Amino acid sequence: MSFNIRLDAASDGDNNWKFRKEEVYKMLHYYQPDLLGMQEVCHNQMEDLKQAMISYQAVGVGRDDGKQAGEYSPIFFNKKRFTLLEEGHFSLSEKPEQFGLKGWDASYNRVATWVILQDKDNHNKFIYLNTHLDNDGSVARKESIKLILRKIKQISSDLPVILSGDFNCEPHEEPLHYLEKHKMFNTLHTSEICYGPTYSFHDFGHLTIDKRVLLDYIFTSNEYATHRYRIVEDKPQNAYLSDHYPVLVRLMLKK
Repeated sequence: MSFNIRLDAASDGDNNWKFRKEEVYKMLHYYQPDLLGMQEVCHNQMEDLKQAMISYQAVGVGRDDGKQAGEYSPIFFNKKRFTLLEEGHFSLSEKPEQFGLKGWDASYNRVATWVILQDKDNHNKFIYLNTHLDNDGSVARKESIKLILRKIKQISSDLPVILSGDFNCEPHEEPLHYLEKHKMFNTLHTSEICYGPTYSFHDFGHLTIDKRVLLDYIFTSNEYATHRYRIVEDKPQNAYLSDHYPVLVRLMLKK
């Protein structure tokens, strides 16, 4: 699952995190994704999620200092199923080893988190990388994707890859085409079954249907087959889960 949970912002009023978080926990406990990449996670939200999701191990850092300041793009994984072998983080900028930098024409500094996990049952290893691309900088979005692909090759050139995030791109935009040109596959296009709306960003329901867009994606390398793809349009009675809907897929290795 990839899920932009919306940062903890007082300006959100009735949609503030404190009013949504219990329903977010319920949703996550219901679907129980083995792998979960999130975006816009403030440190207090990170701590809340860790306490609520005790069957998961969390990996992530704040984008401002590489520690706890600023938004995280963390990875949570089912610790009963997977063993963490390696982890890392980098900024989406010309100097990826330094945090707090705005890359290219970006309006905000951004971060990526990655892990190498091993399945405890079959011992298969894979890379999972999660991120959040800039909302304004078109150059930053494309250059960030190039950086991510380079980093994946540096981490390992022969392991299967899962890449998730809020890419702040609609399906026709160049960063997504660039991923596909470099043998990363959009699960929306490869899934046997797709279910749910065609959009993920709805701004807590404020956008009319024709203004809602798909910004959240899960890509994989060719080793994976996608059996199910769903935009999770769940809405609790008294609040939205976020201003984005989660994307949920079922993946299996082809071999």
